[in-house]
Amino acid sequence: MVKLSPSSLNLFKDCPKCFWLRFNKKLKRPEGIFPSLPGGMDKILKERYDRFRAKKQLPPELETTKAQLFQDTKLLNQWRIPQRGLSWEYKDHLLRGAIDDLLQKKKLIVLDFKTRGYPLKEDTHKHYQDQLDIYNLLFRKNGYETEDYSYLAFYHPTSMDDQGKAVFKADLKKMKTDPKRAERLFKRAIKTLEGGIPRADDKCGFCQWANLFS
Repeated sequence: MVKLSPSSLNLFKDCPKCFWLRFNKKLKRPEGIFPSLPGGMDKILKERYDRFRAKKQLPPELETTKAQLFQDTKLLNQWRIPQRGLSWEYKDHLLRGAIDDLLQKKKLIVLDFKTRGYPLKEDTHKHYQDQLDIYNLLFRKNGYETEDYSYLAFYHPTSMDDQGKAVFKADLKKMKTDPKRAERLFKRAIKTLEGGIPRADDKCGFCQWANLFS
């Protein structure tokens, strides 16, 4: 069974050939050193949100949502685990994703954290559209109702005091989501894997580099 995720579908959109080689020939793009800071911030943010959850309160940056934090911590902790998370199987292919957190009104609302080194650009949030679409697709395929929008919570440092404590600014972005769009993307990726090796994307630097030696 081929296991796909938001990051692997992002690879598919970036370059179908690199995607095909990764899953059909086990040939991965060269990987650099992944910084540990984002993972550490992710852990700290989840712990902070869980403290507010225990008090049945919202973090200040989420007050405009008029929602509440999802209260079933047992389920939430399962959905946060990358190796488990939420999944949906189609044609012997598994789509899986792990979330950061959830809000709830009448329906569930996906909330994802992003840590950055700099303030947001005008289009920063648009780069995560597919990820939010996929999370909503997975919830609905597992029988849960979600609102037609999700939130991205961006955090970036603004200053540091004399004791070494960093101050972060939060920016909340509300985004419309479309699970059907995510399903179409998933099925296009499957169709690509089932066919012959596709053409590389013209802008793929990895394929351009490889072609120099072919």
